[in-house]
Amino acid sequence: MDRLVAILLALQQRPETAQSLADKFEVSKRTILRDMQALAEMGVPIYAEPGASGGYRLMEGYRLPPLSLDSREALTVLFALRALERLADTPFREARWTAIDKIRAVLPKPMLESIEPLLDRVGMEVPKRKVRTPHLPELMEHAAASRWIRVDYRSASRRRRLELLPRRIYAAHGFWYCEAYSPFHGETRTFRVDRMEGIEPLDGRAPEEPPGGRAAPEPLPPVRIVARLTYRGALLAEQDEHIGGEVIQIADDEWEVAFDCPAEEWNWAVRFFYALGPDAEVREPERLRREIAEMARRVCERYGP
Repeated sequence: MDRLVAILLALQQRPETAQSLADKFEVSKRTILRDMQALAEMGVPIYAEPGASGGYRLMEGYRLPPLSLDSREALTVLFALRALERLADTPFREARWTAIDKIRAVLPKPMLESIEPLLDRVGMEVPKRKVRTPHLPELMEHAAASRWIRVDYRSASRRRRLELLPRRIYAAHGFWYCEAYSPFHGETRTFRVDRMEGIEPLDGRAPEEPPGGRAAPEPLPPVRIVARLTYRGALLAEQDEHIGGEVIQIADDEWEVAFDCPAEEWNWAVRFFYALGPDAEVREPERLRREIAEMARRVCERYGP
């Protein structure tokens, strides 16, 4: 019955094919077809449209009455809303609190008492940051509209005016990030939203050519990096959004990470593995080993006798 209700909720939002519903609920296509037959026998006005853009639809005007949440659903929603508390800056701040209050107000008291202890002991760890992202709401609108923008971007070493096509906005490690295509770089890159200043929509205007009126140079091939890690090193590497999924355990007390590092991120790789210190040993490439050793030598000269 839960899946039948979930199917109706999905069809209220948009048409769905049997295959898309099967993928969504992780069941077979045949199971979905049986569910559709059961819904039709219950008098639900479902019809199917043939063709590439077809699928199952609800008759116009048919809506389910408001549904109450069970304890697991209430726990899921409240957990997600509480996780937003850890972000230093978010456009959902006011809506988050009002949503929590509304849900708590309609939940039966016994249900609320049963899930509160879980909420007090289960959480999502997000590093606390002091940065602010005043342009985040505006940036989200531009991304949703696939609109080109011009921004003043402040990186770790310089300030540059860039024209970007925002593709995705997401939060990770306490920061907000924007994946955007940059004609200047000739590729999609990730930018910190708190480092964006003076966002200006281009309103359909074509982005400017890279400096010199020529396309950006062809990117260099990625570099294969392989490193052995201690338990602590594995924990730290797993926190990185780009390589965390590549960490594997190869022995009782040894882990390994292997990945293709984009050439433009080479300096990041040197700093990252140097910062891991004795909790990582780079096996390849040899160039990375040499540059980490050179960085360590300079530090020893600074602090040595």
